[in-house]
Parts: sequence; C-alpha cells; structure tokens
Amino acid sequence: MTRLRTLLRTTAFKILAAYLLVFVLYAGLVIGWLGFATQRLVTDQITETVEAEVRGLAEQYAVGGIRRLVEVVEERARRPGASLYLVASFTGETIGGNIGELPAGTLERAGWIETDYRRPDETAATSPHRAIAQVYGLPGGFRLLVGRDLDERDRMREIFGRGFRLTLVIALLLGLAGAYFVTRRVLKRVDAMTDMSRRIMDGDLTGRLPIAGTRDELDRLADAVNAMLGRIEALMSGMKEVSDNIAHDLKTPLTRLRNRAEDALRRDGDQEANRAALAGIIEDSDGLIRTFNALLMIARAEAGNQREGMEPLDLAEIASGVAELYEPVAEEAGGGLAVAVTPAVVQANRELLGQVVANLVDNALKHGTIDGQPPDVSVTVTVEGTEAVLVVADRGPGIAEADRDRVIDRFVRLETARSRPGSGLGLSLAAAVAGLHGGRLELGDNRPGLRVALRLPRLGDDQSPASIRS
Repeated sequence: MTRLRTLLRTTAFKILAAYLLVFVLYAGLVIGWLGFATQRLVTDQITETVEAEVRGLAEQYAVGGIRRLVEVVEERARRPGASLYLVASFTGETIGGNIGELPAGTLERAGWIETDYRRPDETAATSPHRAIAQVYGLPGGFRLLVGRDLDERDRMREIFGRGFRLTLVIALLLGLAGAYFVTRRVLKRVDAMTDMSRRIMDGDLTGRLPIAGTRDELDRLADAVNAMLGRIEALMSGMKEVSDNIAHDLKTPLTRLRNRAEDALRRDGDQEANRAALAGIIEDSDGLIRTFNALLMIARAEAGNQREGMEPLDLAEIASGVAELYEPVAEEAGGGLAVAVTPAVVQANRELLGQVVANLVDNALKHGTIDGQPPDVSVTVTVEGTEAVLVVADRGPGIAEADRDRVIDRFVRLETARSRPGSGLGLSLAAAVAGLHGGRLELGDNRPGLRVALRLPRLGDDQSPASIRS
C-alpha cells in the first residue's frame, strides 16, 4: 500500500492521469456528438418520410374525399413496417388507421408533435410507445395524423450510450494500466538513481547514475549529472593529490629553511654567515611562495574560477612579448631564442596565458640543453583550422614517451631535472590553463628535444582585439 501511494504521488502518474482525463473527455465529446448527429439524421429522415406521406394522402383526399382517404390509410396500415396513420372526425372519433389510443388533445394541435400512443390490440396496462407525427387538418373538421415509431431512434441512442460507457471503462482501464506501467518503470529508474546518489553521498565518488540507453530526459539528466560527478571526482582527487604532494614535496624545503634558521642562531657574532643564512632563508621562502602561488593558480584554473576575466587576445602578441623578456636570459646562457608567429585570436585570460607561455619558455631554457651546450629554443604560433597552436621546442634531452602523461601531474620531476631548480608545477599549470580555455597541452618529440604544443580554440577574424576595440 505504501508503494502504491508513492506511485500515485509521482509526477509521471499525475501527468498521465491528466492526459487520461483529457482523452476520456475528448472521447466522450466525440461519441456524444456522433450520437447526437446520428439521432438528428434519423429524425430528419423520419420527418421527410412523414411529410411525403402526408402530401400523398392529401392528394388522395383531394381526388376522392374522406372515403378515398380512409381506404388508402387502411390499405397502407396493413403493410409490414407501416407508418402510423389515424383519420378522425371533428369529434375525435377514429374513422381509420392503425393507432388505438392517443393522449387527450393530441389531435387538436396541428403540426409536428412527439406523442405517446398504443396500437389497437394493446390495452391500458401496456406501456405506451413513442412516436413523432404530423397532424394535418382537413376540410369538414377531419384530422389526419401520420407518424413513425421512435423505437429505432431510441435503440440507436441506447447503442451509442452503451458504446460510450464501454469506451469510457476500457479507456480508464487501459489508461490506468498504462500509467501504472510507465510510472512504475520511471519510479524504478528514479529509485536506482536515488540509491546511487546515497552511495555517492556516503563517499563513493566513483559511483555514477545508471543510464538505460533510451536517450530520454532521464538519460540526458543522468549524463549531465555523471559528467558533473566526474568533474567533482577529478577535483577531489586533485585536492587529495595536492595535499599529499604538499605533505611530501614541501617538507624538504621547509626543513631546510628551519635548519638554516637554527644554524644562524648558533653562530654568534659572525655577521657574514648570518647574512648568508638570511639570504638563503629568503630564497627558500620565495621558492615556497612561488610554489604556493602556482598551486593556487592551478586550483583556480581547474575549478574554472577565472573564466570571467577572459577576453579576445592575440596569442602571437603574448608569445612575442614573453620571448622578448627572455631573450636576455638566452643570450646570457650563450644560446638562441627564435620566434616565428602568426596572428591568432583566442578567448583567454591574459594573466594566465602569459604565465603559461613564460613557464614553457623558462623550462625550455633551463632544461633544453645537453652536456652543458647552450640552449636552442624556438617559439612559434600558427593557425590550424579552428585552433591556435603555440609551440615551444628545445634541443635538450626531451621526455620519454612513457613519461609524458606523468610529468603533467603536480610536483613530478624526472631524474634528469632533479639537479636543476624548479618545483615540477610548470607543465601542470599549463595543462590546467589549457583545459580552462577549452584547449589541450600536447608533449612531443622534437628530435632531439621536447616539443610542447598549447592548442586553444581560435576566434574568427571578425572577433579580433582590434575590431572589438573599434
């Protein structure tokens, strides 16, 4: 009983019940109109038949008088399926016909009437019949009544009434059965979603809402919720990973910072040593601040919190500006920084995009060397279909194909890079910013060296920064 009450309270059942009510009302109106139209048609046919007979009998009266009229009426009254006939004198006395009894005063009203009657062989105990007739006045006070029994019309009305009731019962039964079946099916799917939601609320973020494969509204809702759950799971995994990485990877620099501070306290009066220790502490603190800033930027990018600051930007302009800043660094290392850009407008956050390009160029200059050789870095911006592609390539040792997916994770540093300064967050930030802008980060082989491609959706030429400013 509880389950039935739950089923009756569902929105699906209420909607189906409303549709059923509308259908039943419509069916009732259609059947009622058909019954009315059929009854009206039968009545019109009866009146036409009676009018024709009245005209014919009037002609007979005009030819042979009352005697001739009575003879014709008697002859027609004996035919099978005959109409109703009655010829009466001015006193109401029956002269001829097949009607035994009429209500008092019936013949006094000329024109069309509906009246009860009995046949000549029926008694007063017999239930009267119903007829539609026309009363016609004749000269000399005689009255002529011609009519038709309405049993046929009444039977047709009863047939339509029975059909209406049967249709109503069948429609209600089928509608209720269909509503129960559909609602039960919907309720079963909703219950499955509810059970899975409870599992997810209990901490199982790997759970997903079931999909029936029918591509209906529940499947579309489940798809959207599952995508949201996947995003939440990724964010929670990222938070857990960040927490673990902070606990492990930041422990060493914090310990080194503390040791330097203790060492400075133990040295009494050594001014130069204290200054060196403080400089080291400041350097380690700056490194920690940079690490936390990078983590914060990655978290904001993955959460999508910086979409509001996006605007049409020329990726070539940003790449050229960053390369210009790093040219002195490349020259100081004795290497080269080549730039070849093509205008490509993207919808982006200037601060994040500039930080990503700077990280990629900085990584290439730091890690893109072999055996102490000067760095050789190239920065290019091209347009490929609907994408703007920024490529930063170097001639260093590169990254093995098996490690390319792993280096995008936070704090991951390969053995070849552990001897160089860094936190292992540059590529993680680049991948997060690419995802924020609807793009992707690709790592490839530069033969030799590493080739990092940042692919972003490109805006049309009519959405360039210059056109928007104008």
